[in-house]
Amino acid sequence: MFEFLIDLWGFMRVRKKFWLAPILIVLLLLGGLILLAEGTAVAPFIYTIF
Repeated sequence: MFEFLIDLWGFMRVRKKFWLAPILIVLLLLGGLILLAEGTAVAPFIYTIF
């Protein structure tokens, strides 16, 4: 996983694709939120966001 992140950062740096970074960060945060709240009492409130 760490090697993938290094390769991704190298790709974005060489190809000047820094606009991808905020998109990837938001996707990772949303995925983490869904995984963490999957079995908790917060789950019904997360489904209202989407």
